[in-house]
Parts: sequence; C-alpha cells; structure tokens
Amino acid sequence: MDILEIKADERVQNVYFTEDTISVEIMDGRTITVPLVWYPRLLAASPEQREKWSICGGGYGIHWSEIDEDLSTEGLLRGAPAPRSQFQSKL
Repeated sequence: MDILEIKADERVQNVYFTEDTISVEIMDGRTITVPLVWYPRLLAASPEQREKWSICGGGYGIHWSEIDEDLSTEGLLRGAPAPRSQFQSKL
C-alpha cells in the first residue's frame, strides 16, 4: 500500500468521557482527547446529559441538544477550546 492511498476520514464514530476529558473516535482510527475544562457547558453537564449526543454536520460534528453545545472534529483537531464568552459566563 502506498502512503498516498491513505485517506483521512474525520467523521465522528464515537464519543466518550472520563471525569476530566472528552474523547472522540473518528472514522480513520484516530482518537482526539481534550480536557473538559475547554468546554464549560460539557464540564457543567451531568454525565447523563453528556451521553445524550448526536452526530451532526454531515458526520463532522457532535451536538448536545439539552445543553446547547456543538463541537466539530475540525475544531477538536486544531485544539480549539470554546470561545472565551463561554468561560466568562461561568465565572
């Protein structure tokens, strides 16, 4: 197999949490893990609310309707935390 034949598929496959992190498995086999403190709405949510996610955006996003939160694999791969306004609203 030639390395040029490998295609990245950044669509969401699964989402899971630890006490301090969110991990997103993507279709190409990678797992993105970031601190929950980057996403104040997810950090403040109950474990039950965190588990109620759905895939959106053609497979490239994750949505939590109960807490009005959306993440994209693009943002997660860039290491982009939530906008500062979300952090300030929790102070």
